[in-house]
Amino acid sequence: MKGDHNTTANASTESDLLCAEGKPDLQKVWIEIQKEAARVIRDEPRLSRLMEDIFISRDSLAHSVAARLSRKLAREDMSRQEIYPLLEELLTGHPQLVTSMATDLIAINERDPACTALIQPLLFYKGFMAISTYRLSHQLWCDERHDLALYFQSLSAEVFGVDIHPAARIGCGILLDHATSVVIGETSIVEDGVSILHEVTLGGTGKSSGDRHPIVRSGVLIGAGAKILGRVEIGQGAKIGAGSVVLEDVPPHKTVAGVPAVIVGESSAENPALAMDQSLRCSGL
Repeated sequence: MKGDHNTTANASTESDLLCAEGKPDLQKVWIEIQKEAARVIRDEPRLSRLMEDIFISRDSLAHSVAARLSRKLAREDMSRQEIYPLLEELLTGHPQLVTSMATDLIAINERDPACTALIQPLLFYKGFMAISTYRLSHQLWCDERHDLALYFQSLSAEVFGVDIHPAARIGCGILLDHATSVVIGETSIVEDGVSILHEVTLGGTGKSSGDRHPIVRSGVLIGAGAKILGRVEIGQGAKIGAGSVVLEDVPPHKTVAGVPAVIVGESSAENPALAMDQSLRCSGL
């Protein structure tokens, strides 16, 4: 049965632990990325100019992210020369943004077997670039710069195919795997350590205002094409099968699948988001 999640106060109190996981050593992350950039220059000289611009000429992960995203997001509306100082100001003025992005980088490297180096998500993975753009737009939203926040949301949807409302609250250590067509609505809450595959929707129902999007607790794995609709709660360590439509709360450590989704068993791993096992092999109910 759908739980009572209609009060913003309750949801906010329960989610004060967003980005509460251990913080990475940013200097170690940056040193590793620079080593990998030097390797890319050695192995693929044609990428030397890109490596120089994004990594070698920069002195921190903050400046590197600003350089990469400004290249990707520049448009006639706002040139790279205009976007870069804005992103640099946000990242250096709010160091927790850089910490969150570093945690995302590590999560991708640990969970995605196709990712063999920390540098790869920052260079090539639109999921990482999309969640990083969201983090910047969310900061703008919190700073009451709503028009600019929505502008970056629209850019992310156009460039990366990922539409995350800047008011959504998303924790750290997030993997958007492949990421194409991910939609996360305005009042969604996603806690730390969640893995979300492509074509996932965290959506509302009807025209009602207020808290109308899902709450996703830590360690959840959401399979490709799943739709979670309304103010439902996905419990810690739950698994949502690919293509499922979830309209009711999911208890912690349960696996659901189907249209509409029903419980099909216990999660086969303590932390499905980390295990990344897409199958529906489950222990008995």
